[in-house]
Amino acid sequence: MSQATKRKHVVKEALGDYVTPTENQQIVRVVSSPGNNLHEAATSEGERFLVSMPTKFRKNLWIKRGDFVIVDPIEEGDKVKGEISFILYRDNIHHLKKLGLWPKGFQDNPTSEERKNGEPRKDGGEEKEGECSENSESEEDDDSDLFVNTNHRTNYHYSESEDESEDEDEEKEEEEEGGKNSV
Repeated sequence: MSQATKRKHVVKEALGDYVTPTENQQIVRVVSSPGNNLHEAATSEGERFLVSMPTKFRKNLWIKRGDFVIVDPIEEGDKVKGEISFILYRDNIHHLKKLGLWPKGFQDNPTSEERKNGEPRKDGGEEKEGECSENSESEEDDDSDLFVNTNHRTNYHYSESEDESEDEDEEKEEEEEGGKNSV
């Protein structure tokens, strides 16, 4: 199977399915990425351990700090105690909350979108099915759920400082004086 075909199937599986964790799987939050396809994860109780990224996800799907994943435990691991089996996106998280399967320890933590905006939701959760908001159409067209790479710094464009502009003014004056003297 070619790399492009493999990527297509992996992405389709990750974005299309709503998965619920089995009794031996657990939902964890990615805390950091020390490298080598390992990620440090924290459970809802605060326990931290390393989880590995399986080869089918490598170079096809990316995760960042604050993302939630479903992990399978690895019994024989000393340092690495789990393997990522599914990456949870916003729709998956809302689905798990509606089913009541979301861990209590993660209930009060803001989502990455709320942290980005800097303001938590006032009602403390998602909209109820019976309620219709005024901007429900704009929510469907909203691009806020698109991936934003937080690992890169934003590019800053600096304007010229006053010192440089003063030097340029002096050069222009000298050129004008030189042109007057030669006439």
